[in-house]
Amino acid sequence: MKLSTLEPARHANPTVKAQSLAYLMFERPDLDKAERFLTDFGLKVAHREAGAIYFRSAGTAPFCYRVAQAAKPRFVGFGLTVGDRADLLKLASLPGASPVRMARTPGGGEVVSLVDPSGFEVEVVAGQSMSTPLAVRPPLAMNLGNTPVRVDATQRLPFEPPEVLKLGHVVLEVADFQATCGWYTRHLGFIPSDVQVLPDGSPAVAFMRLNLGAQPADHHTLALAQGFMPMYSHSAYEVVDADAVGMGQRLLRERGWRHAWGIGRHILGSQIFDYWQDPWDAKHEHYCDGDVMTAQLGTGVHPVSREAMSQWGPLMPGSFTKPKLTPSNIAALLRNLRRSPDLSVRKLITLARLFA
Repeated sequence: MKLSTLEPARHANPTVKAQSLAYLMFERPDLDKAERFLTDFGLKVAHREAGAIYFRSAGTAPFCYRVAQAAKPRFVGFGLTVGDRADLLKLASLPGASPVRMARTPGGGEVVSLVDPSGFEVEVVAGQSMSTPLAVRPPLAMNLGNTPVRVDATQRLPFEPPEVLKLGHVVLEVADFQATCGWYTRHLGFIPSDVQVLPDGSPAVAFMRLNLGAQPADHHTLALAQGFMPMYSHSAYEVVDADAVGMGQRLLRERGWRHAWGIGRHILGSQIFDYWQDPWDAKHEHYCDGDVMTAQLGTGVHPVSREAMSQWGPLMPGSFTKPKLTPSNIAALLRNLRRSPDLSVRKLITLARLFA
């Protein structure tokens, strides 16, 4: 397969190179309900203030998830970290960027606010104070093949939310794929790891990793999918091992939350995965055993299909990618068909047939 478009592409001299995915920003009408889901999912409350709750993982990030009180549910955007203030000054010079200002969130530091071509807010932070990591259990020792390592001992996991090691990635749908993808590769240094393409060679999904040089980076920290309007697809959170994924499924199921897809193993990225929906249908993924890559590895190009989404486990259900056709979404679809160079009726029909 060959890519027929300019993006996604690796850019030799991006404005800056983002260092990590710092946090996600959501608005919700019921903070108590959001807290119940997220703590059952495995996040911990890091800080509360009037109208907002901040959640953390077990890692050193001061928080990885912000929920603010609002009348309607909304995904606002996400935060990235960069190396230093000099990077923030470079980003502050971009059109539409805010000046460098003090961050009023856990961990402090300084921040520049940007808006990507699809309208998602991107906060870029430097100089945060890191938190003390939380204790987590080690991965379970596995008796594999002819070399057992666990003798006269059993496997017994506690029935509790799985320990989230870190926020791993976020996946967004966009109408203006070329402009949005190019913005992230040119200004924040994202590298395309793998691209799934439609029969005409145009990208359906671009999985993009951070450029950390010789240091291995997750297969993708940001993925962009061709859609008919900007929307949140899902976010993913790394847990200790496959047993943590399984225990997470049991606990979330018994506590009445809605399952979306899994358990299975992805093809691109290789993660063992399980997806759940929060009270507002936003998908959240537990995963473990994902691929990591250095900056020297090139980009793979692959045909897109439902079957290409997993090596084993249940086939991705049609409901996983089925959009809600509300009046406002239909209006956005018609508007973007008229104005976006990346959209056509033919492309939307092809996507619908692939994922129906």
